[in-house]
Amino acid sequence: MAARPPPTRPHIGLNPSSHFSYTSSDQWGEDDAWDSASDSESPPANSPWSRSPSASHTRPAATLSTPKPVPRASRNSSSSTLAFSYTHVTAPSSYPPKGEPPHPSKNGWTLVQKSEQGRPSVDEHQYAGERENSADVEVDGDMVIGDLDPDVHDEPVSSKPKHRNTVKPDAVEIVNDLLHLVRAGHLRALSEKLMREHSIRTNRYTKFVECLSREDVDMAELRKLAWSGIPNELRPLAWQLLLGYLPLSQPSRASALDRKRGEYHSLVELTFARGRESLDQQIWHQIEIDVPRTRPGVELWMHGCTQRCLERILYVWAIRHPASGYVQGINDLATPFFQVFLSAYIDSEPEDFDPSLLPETVLNAIEADSFWCLSRLLDGIQDNYISAQPGIQRSVKRMAELVARIDVPLYEHLLEQNVEFMQFAFRWMNCLLMREINVKNTIRMWDTYLVSRALALTCLLRMLTWKLTAIQSEGPEAFSQFHLYVCSAFLVRWSDKLREMDFQGIIMFLQSLPTQDWGDHEIEMLLSQAFVLNSIWHNAQSHFTGK
Repeated sequence: MAARPPPTRPHIGLNPSSHFSYTSSDQWGEDDAWDSASDSESPPANSPWSRSPSASHTRPAATLSTPKPVPRASRNSSSSTLAFSYTHVTAPSSYPPKGEPPHPSKNGWTLVQKSEQGRPSVDEHQYAGERENSADVEVDGDMVIGDLDPDVHDEPVSSKPKHRNTVKPDAVEIVNDLLHLVRAGHLRALSEKLMREHSIRTNRYTKFVECLSREDVDMAELRKLAWSGIPNELRPLAWQLLLGYLPLSQPSRASALDRKRGEYHSLVELTFARGRESLDQQIWHQIEIDVPRTRPGVELWMHGCTQRCLERILYVWAIRHPASGYVQGINDLATPFFQVFLSAYIDSEPEDFDPSLLPETVLNAIEADSFWCLSRLLDGIQDNYISAQPGIQRSVKRMAELVARIDVPLYEHLLEQNVEFMQFAFRWMNCLLMREINVKNTIRMWDTYLVSRALALTCLLRMLTWKLTAIQSEGPEAFSQFHLYVCSAFLVRWSDKLREMDFQGIIMFLQSLPTQDWGDHEIEMLLSQAFVLNSIWHNAQSHFTGK
């Protein structure tokens, strides 16, 4: 039999499913300066929407849903980093490739493998694929320890190791009382108090617990603590309080949650009661295209269960906001909420978790909470998504005027190379930098963003009783205002490199910025620079008008 010639363009993908064939390369939009995935593309023929929408709302507790396909990686590829449009996906691995010397990891640990015995092959675990490389697997080998760079945690860490797809035994109790999670975290803190009693971070964690455990949470104190980041265990409750989704009074929270979750699920049942044919086909078509592209290569977002949740969240939001409808980029903004709220119910990494293993009541709660918190977030920046997107146009214009004053050489070089800010900053405003940095960094940045939003709402309530004209300079727009300064600081950070590039180099560099290895330190430096810019320029509005 004659050998089949290789395709002219390799098709790449992660964690493939045998249910799907390889995806054609023309189904994926080219990288450009705009957030412009093709609207003319159609979803795959064998769509994973295998049951009626009303039926999809009721899920068996432990059913594995078939994920939608993403481009598949060549097995002969020597690189573990795949660059997709606007997104960096890195395949983690605990072992060096065959024939290559082991490379020490970031923290100085190197694993030297002696035997392949007991390791599963790629063919034996087709869906698991590369994820087995990142799990804790017992192997016959030696561990070589280099210079250790110990990790610093924002909160006390339990000595119990985390495993994949582990649901907390008290997950059902957490559904109706997130303080149950706080109390559990506080007990872990007490168990390590002797070892870390002088730790500033542990002290800060204890302050968080005390603040959130009060019968009436002091919002001013919560904002002060959250500005510098929220411990992982406490973030689900803190975010819901900062967004105003949960009342500050502890006794009224359970009834508020029941009412809002019931309202969302009533909306879902009403919307999808007559099946897919009754939906707005233009909106639904675009959502079906964008959902499989959300976080490509991340296992959580490849599960059909997660994708169905995201489809319902986006569609219900779109029909409740007819002025904007669904706009590409909103799907990205929903992912931090889903991951943060999922983390409250599991003892494993959210990005590696299969949500179909959760009890139905827990998954329903995560979906409803994500919907309402996304709605709260978008309420303050809805101008970004209505017709002609005037909010984004205004923010990009202000960003250009600000950069012209804080980095004159960079601004003049961009003008000389005919680079317009709209060519790269449009996406930064539309997706809140989510396609420039990873989700973990985004979550840390949103800790500070949500403090800005909560502070703005408090100021707005005060100004309504004092001076209505002041609303123009504060109020709900404070979230997007602070993001404007973050984007300006983000651009200026690369000033030296950009001033050495021509037009093509600038555009390509800004489309694929080297932020894959960023951690909390880089994000906190960026936020600090943005805060300084905001403090200097926010009350000097003439720099936005060129006066």
